[in-house]
Amino acid sequence: MTSGPSPAMTPGPSPALAHAPGVPHEVAVLAVDRVVGFELGLPYRLLGLAEAADGSPLYRVRVATLDGRPVRTADGFAVQPEHDGSVLRSAGTVVVPGIMGGPAVREGRIPPELRDALRDAAAHARMVSICTGSSVLAAAGLLDGRPAATHWRDVDAFRRNFPAVRLDPDVLFVDDGDVLTSAGVAAGIDLLLHLVRRDHGSEVANRVARRNVVAPWREGGQAQFVERPLPESGDVGTAATRAWAAERLGEPLTLADLAAHARMSVRTFTRRFREETGMSPLRWLAGQRLAFARQLLESSDAPIDRVAADAGFGTPASLRQHLRAAIGVAPGTYRRSYRGGGVIGTSLV
Repeated sequence: MTSGPSPAMTPGPSPALAHAPGVPHEVAVLAVDRVVGFELGLPYRLLGLAEAADGSPLYRVRVATLDGRPVRTADGFAVQPEHDGSVLRSAGTVVVPGIMGGPAVREGRIPPELRDALRDAAAHARMVSICTGSSVLAAAGLLDGRPAATHWRDVDAFRRNFPAVRLDPDVLFVDDGDVLTSAGVAAGIDLLLHLVRRDHGSEVANRVARRNVVAPWREGGQAQFVERPLPESGDVGTAATRAWAAERLGEPLTLADLAAHARMSVRTFTRRFREETGMSPLRWLAGQRLAFARQLLESSDAPIDRVAADAGFGTPASLRQHLRAAIGVAPGTYRRSYRGGGVIGTSLV
């Protein structure tokens, strides 16, 4: 069983994935000045290593700068990508890794040629940012009126620079159909694995995660990583209870059950749970159940009523209600979309 992160997402398949069967999906990674070196390499490690059952690559990842010249990183070295901005024209997905400082993050400004290139690409490609790369997309006007994520330390500057963007400071990533953004650094791994899962299902995404020795899913949102005072001495966490509940999703767990396992009052447990995960216990539990139900729908032939029972929804009607609220489709439609190679925008909250 897998456990899910805390993304905010809006359903809707992206037209960017319409390409011939057996032909790798084109991904362009655009490095801009002061790019974070670690994040620059993530798309190849997570997308470039994704393979079909026969070992054929599912994505072709090409790293570029707009003019093809070297670019400074935020990590004390420069990089010379093999491509220039022309790869944006054929890309089905464009990834903008995070940057450290600079006018985009501090003032919400990017050069006109970068703005125009991103807008042109957005007309035909799925746009993705990692960490503060969301400031670059926002400065190009691609996030106006949309939900988005960024690193928690840059929330105030982002809101000041881009008031038209519906920033969610608590989630690890946001999937808004053809535009996806993530929080800081490792949340880029969560988002890229989500892309693989969305495009090709959990089995392929899990293989990529194992190859990179990372978790297929992470619990909670980035609220758990925000700097805050240490808990009072003697205060205990809720991680053990989350692990206990994740093994019992088919049981009718209540908030009182969770608090009793943690040996806390309901009030204390709820407070600590929010501090550690960024969400309420019952919201987290619903997300875990939905993630497990989706995994069963993707990877098994179990009847819908059995999936509903095993995932803790009780009845097919309850599972249908939760799945429709999350991604806008019924369980049978969701299963057929994966068996038939279709794409569905996803939500876990």
